[in-house]
Amino acid sequence: MITSTRMRVALAGLALLGAGSATLAPAAAAEPVEVHVILPLTGGAAFVGQGQQKALTVLQDVVNREGGISGRPLAFTYHDDQSTPQQTLQAATAILPSKPLVIIGSSIVAMCGAIAPMLKTGPVDYCLSPGIHPADGSYMFSSSVSTGDMLEATLRYFRLRGLTRVASLTSSDASGQDADKGLDAVLALPENASLKLVERQHFNQGDVSVSAQIERIKQAEPQVFVAWTTGAAVATIFKGAIQAGLDVPVVTTNGNQVFAQLVQYQDFLPKQLYIPSAAFVPHAGQFSLDPRVEANQAVFYKALGDASVPVDNMASLAWDPGMIVVSLLRKLGPTASAASFREALAGLKDYAGVNGIYDFTAIAQRGVGVQQTVVTLWDPKAKVWTAVSAPSGTLLAH
Repeated sequence: MITSTRMRVALAGLALLGAGSATLAPAAAAEPVEVHVILPLTGGAAFVGQGQQKALTVLQDVVNREGGISGRPLAFTYHDDQSTPQQTLQAATAILPSKPLVIIGSSIVAMCGAIAPMLKTGPVDYCLSPGIHPADGSYMFSSSVSTGDMLEATLRYFRLRGLTRVASLTSSDASGQDADKGLDAVLALPENASLKLVERQHFNQGDVSVSAQIERIKQAEPQVFVAWTTGAAVATIFKGAIQAGLDVPVVTTNGNQVFAQLVQYQDFLPKQLYIPSAAFVPHAGQFSLDPRVEANQAVFYKALGDASVPVDNMASLAWDPGMIVVSLLRKLGPTASAASFREALAGLKDYAGVNGIYDFTAIAQRGVGVQQTVVTLWDPKAKVWTAVSAPSGTLLAH
């Protein structure tokens, strides 16, 4: 049995230990700056959302190693919209009562379009789909280069190569309709008077075969085939083209510029698969960009490489919006109003990202355009995208 004296000594020792623990306890961590992110983490577009989430997670680590936002850590909070506009609406409805300055996401045209009417007075939504075209002065902004600018650079590249007969097969959804509009606008440019759209076909994304459409396209004898859709639907097109023996350069959206996806599809990819891309792709010795862009790209490549995250379009679509949001939060502070955040973003120019120099005063709601676009060719053996054009789709100097 412990005596009273020994008990007092023991209690005193425990008290000292407790005091020492209190003395050694770290100061309370600064409250994180929360940024809500809506992504399709499950469902048909999960490969897009998951890729963007990985890039944003790497970006968060980079930002926090640099001191976060005014000494507070950055914390992305993710909401899964399950690849449906209805779930995007539900996620946004749950977020808005907290009165955030900015939301990032979602990743697909229809999802961003679903929440656009909710944003008349804020918050800013930085949509990670290039296919949406926000109204000037609105609270919605779009990531990377627009569909029209990508098609402009691509058709310029092929026209300069002497290929002028074009056919297209697009999905009947919002993304496909956007591609049709972009293609028509590019073909109407005076410089493209020599180009001819020899066949235009459509399909539903759920179709298991497009053999009838491919056969009509083949009969039109195109020199370039534009296959503009993403995910499993583009796999259906690729398989149909191979089965029909349609062996011409195939152009697809940068929504398919996803490393894991193309490796998975390697057995039925077109022999010549071209993808228009923002200028983030490695291009050593082929052309030069602003030194600030090159420096940021080096950080981008290393950070993703260290985390074993592929340098692909999913990463680039998320990286620059994430960094731009961080730069404005550092400048304005996380307690600023949504209106002041929108005003600052709309007026941002001479900002060096990994996709080029951004100027939102010249290219409203987006910041980058055809001058930040290059055409790439997928190399199935090396499993890399190789730039085959200079910015704007002009031919590389030899």
